[in-house]
Amino acid sequence: MNTLEQDRVSYNSIQVDNLKIFYREAGPKENPVILLLHGVPTSSRMYQPILESSLSTKYHLIAPDFPGFGHSSWPSTKEFSYTFNHLAQVMQGFVGALKLDHFTFYLHDYGGPVGMRMAVAQPEKAEAIIIQNAVSHEEGLSPLWAARRAFWQDRASHEVAFRKSFLSLETTRNRHLGASPHPERIDPDTWTDEFYFLNQPGQADIQTDLFFDYQNNVKAYPIWQKWLRDHQPPMLVIWGRYDTSFTIAGAEAYHKDVPGAEVHILDAGHFTLDEQAPEVIRLTELFMQKQRLQ
Repeated sequence: MNTLEQDRVSYNSIQVDNLKIFYREAGPKENPVILLLHGVPTSSRMYQPILESSLSTKYHLIAPDFPGFGHSSWPSTKEFSYTFNHLAQVMQGFVGALKLDHFTFYLHDYGGPVGMRMAVAQPEKAEAIIIQNAVSHEEGLSPLWAARRAFWQDRASHEVAFRKSFLSLETTRNRHLGASPHPERIDPDTWTDEFYFLNQPGQADIQTDLFFDYQNNVKAYPIWQKWLRDHQPPMLVIWGRYDTSFTIAGAEAYHKDVPGAEVHILDAGHFTLDEQAPEVIRLTELFMQKQRLQ
């Protein structure tokens, strides 16, 4: 196989626990692996700039879609328990099916709680961790989370309002724009495509159940923090300063657990790749080189 064919992005699926798990892949299979876990309400598609970058010449890049997202299976909430524990179990099955013995985690948003659970369960697989706007400390949650906590405390009273907000076009758009002073730099296809996805049959139930379970991520923060303190993984934190959900304090908090972590605050929003893909790729490549993971 020539270099061009090895570096080209491929689009694949594999069966895990009777689910079709879709994944994007680039780079030679013999190279060090970076496992890229996505956020909400996006999919592995958010990592296309990385998959198509120079990183694919040095690393084996793998970006799966979680169950209920993208092109993976979407079982109903009656058939599948949409919890972060369950997503992590399926992703452990996914890396097992691909025979991935060790890799660098790249975690964004929902990918954070999924990946941290995987790291705690199988620490021997985690060579390094790259964080992109994914929270593991309470100080990383902005004031917007007050209403979300109310939903966790009394689902019945707040579910209608939660769905109306979470699934709306305005909220979907704001996830990308955040407080960015340059909204013209962000492709509107990102949020219109996600809004279309959110309005597919069954998605409202899936996303509501999953977000209700997010409270268990907050409860697990001390476990993840202890794991980071105990294992001191090489860590790169890349953070968009205009994220309205996750605060800069959430990025800086990783220093408490991993003092040697690299933390870079970029002029971008929650989806840092929307505005700063070249810089994210540059920082990732430098970090991987420092770890001799090439």
